[in-house]
Amino acid sequence: MADTPATAPEQSGGLQKVLDWIERTGNKLPDPAMIFFFSLVIVWLLSWLLSGMSFEEIDPRTGEAIVVNNQLTGDALATFLAGMVKTFTGFAPLGVVLVAMLGVGVAEHSGFINTGIKRVLDRTPQFLLTPIVILVAIVSHTATDAGYVLVIPLAGVIYYAMGRHPLAGITAAFAGVSGGFSANFVPSAIDPLLQSFTQSAAQIVDPAIQVNPLNNYFFTSASSVLVILVGWYLNDKIIEPRLAKVKVDGDPEDIPKFADVTAKEKRALFWALVAMGLGVVALVAAVWPESSALRAPNGEIASFSAPLMHSIVPLIFLLFIIPGIVYGYLAGTFENSRDVIGAMSKAMDGMSYYIVMAFFCALFISAFNTSNIGALLAVKGADTLREWALPASVTVVGMILLTAFVNLFVGSASAKWALIGPILVPMLMQLGLSPDLTQAAYRIGDSSSNIITPLMPYFPLVVVYAQRYVKGTGIGTLISIMLPYSLVLLVLWTAFLLIYWSFGLPLGIQASYVYPAP
Repeated sequence: MADTPATAPEQSGGLQKVLDWIERTGNKLPDPAMIFFFSLVIVWLLSWLLSGMSFEEIDPRTGEAIVVNNQLTGDALATFLAGMVKTFTGFAPLGVVLVAMLGVGVAEHSGFINTGIKRVLDRTPQFLLTPIVILVAIVSHTATDAGYVLVIPLAGVIYYAMGRHPLAGITAAFAGVSGGFSANFVPSAIDPLLQSFTQSAAQIVDPAIQVNPLNNYFFTSASSVLVILVGWYLNDKIIEPRLAKVKVDGDPEDIPKFADVTAKEKRALFWALVAMGLGVVALVAAVWPESSALRAPNGEIASFSAPLMHSIVPLIFLLFIIPGIVYGYLAGTFENSRDVIGAMSKAMDGMSYYIVMAFFCALFISAFNTSNIGALLAVKGADTLREWALPASVTVVGMILLTAFVNLFVGSASAKWALIGPILVPMLMQLGLSPDLTQAAYRIGDSSSNIITPLMPYFPLVVVYAQRYVKGTGIGTLISIMLPYSLVLLVLWTAFLLIYWSFGLPLGIQASYVYPAP
């Protein structure tokens, strides 16, 4: 293959050394589950070392000086062992993710989501192909990994069928699925997942604080427009022209063919969407009366005390499992109730690793909170930032950059937020910045660098997709193509948050920019 801009990074010494260093360093890190275990041990040791010291910092929860509690005493270890099961089963993100995934899993394994994506892309005019691909990729987050296993390879197939470069389709979809991971018009499991970690971290400072699962919904919805426009421009004006000289040299038998949606699948999709629409109508009808049981006692819908706000995850479950079942029976992928339960089981199979990680994460967060080390770090960090007297916007930008850097080595969004959230959220609360704003900033940093880290679990899979068309595609090739997306998204998305903030636009439901909330 000729030396083209798309393959030059494979031979470029400086960039290749940086990429090699990132890959080597990341590969030396333990598994995220083990990182939480080691963090737990470190918390124990630090609690023992710091328990005999006196601190002047005032605990905002008690109004008294912070005292670090030794977690290695006999009583503390006995309490730890006695409460281990309860600590794990009571870990808020665990139930949130598993319940949502039961419904989404049925919709995915029935074929409902896959057929819906195919229909959207199949009916798209060529000049709108890129923005629609990115839009579908963003919405695919609702089905967790469906974007990686369906949208990305399918985009390559469609671009190739339309006479465009297949790598342009693959990378545009990758930018939407992974680079725009925190942008979505549709509430998904990632919203309550991050919210649960944010709330746990915020309660280190304020045990009574509640964070709404949709506390970033308005911002992430608006961000979807930004990601689509940025991706559209970069793909059609910069990336695809650079790929023009890259020869498609894959073996013809290995290049996937576009499979048309059958008439049976179209009919099943139609009635499944009708079922989903009726579900939404039924929900609106149930909430509409001022005396609705889903409203708060004072009649508000978005109040923390409203049952509706506590039902976000069950609603996600219902709004996906119902059309999934309808589609499955009409399309023939489900023949009886055993098939529905089988789809749920398959969804849980994919969550086995998360459950293991959640076990160690729950123990770490519990020890971190009980020891008071989290409160001490938060107050000390806040005091240091106050002394620096940095503008709040600069602090938020610094947090975004920190998250983007950490993301190069810890690919899991939940694992990363569970690690740094208990430090950043309380610390910024001490500076008067709300957990809602901190979480929004985290989501920008996390999404922007997803597409340039080889340690992201699906990164090698995207390389394989690309190699079907261009045999010489490697990790360096893919990173070189995705780097413009990553850098531009990081800069423009950060600026977008600052502008959004300056206008005081709402971040989400029951969200604020300041703490305590007005």
